Amino acid sequence: AIDNLNLSVPDGEIFGFLGPNGAGKTTTIRVLTTLTHPTSGHVSVGGYNVKYESDAVKKVIGVVQQHLSLDRDLTVRENMEFHARIQHLNSFKRKQRIAELLEYVELTEYADKMVDTLSGGMKKKAAIVCSLIHEPKLLFLDEPTVGLDAQARRRLWDFVRRLNKDGTTIFLTTHYIEEAEVLCDRVGIMHHGQLINVDTPANLREKVGSIVVETLVGNKETHYQFFVNRDAANHYVKGLPSDVKTVIIRESNLEDVFIEQTGEKVGDQ
Repeated sequence: AIDNLNLSVPDGEIFGFLGPNGAGKTTTIRVLTTLTHPTSGHVSVGGYNVKYESDAVKKVIGVVQQHLSLDRDLTVRENMEFHARIQHLNSFKRKQRIAELLEYVELTEYADKMVDTLSGGMKKKAAIVCSLIHEPKLLFLDEPTVGLDAQARRRLWDFVRRLNKDGTTIFLTTHYIEEAEVLCDRVGIMHHGQLINVDTPANLREKVGSIVVETLVGNKETHYQFFVNRDAANHYVKGLPSDVKTVIIRESNLEDVFIEQTGEKVGDQ
């Protein structure tokens, strides 16, 4: 599932794992969060060995899985209370922390509503605040915006940025190209269990070419050519034969990077 992965993520970063389903992203998160033991190698989180110091690791991390783990038969506040008790917070600290987090994510007026009555974006926020109840230094988000509409997705992005600005390191997996580009300081591209490239989104794009020329050949197949700048792209377009009718000149994105390096698409969007 994970093939010779070598990765280091510093404090304060928003790091993104980019890749299609089955690439090894979720398995990596399961290893980092102590849910799956690695069969070889060394893994540490916050300076603790995930295999031998799993209790210490759990104290410094928060985890929001792709499929929400909220109890639908409880209210938002009751879910938070449950998680606070699991983390052994005393009564005073529980009440204080729950009130702080509800206000932080603007869910105070929904605190006593049943989880199932909330919108998708609110449910995701509720799941995140439950994972933050013990003030973890590192937050794992596995496909955090799957199933959300565009507006809810952008609101959640703003929330993630605010968390990071306030000192939380974020490690997220995604197959949404735009999400990785707008959120992440660095992106790791996963493919068949291997980490094939790690860099900033801008640097990854520059490696294949910042500008793309799309041409439709015979009304059947789209060809892609990459260039270092728009002048080079325009020069190429001027030399195209007259039977090429459809030409698009645009900036490259991480989808282009992934396809050029793997021959496959990242997701189904």
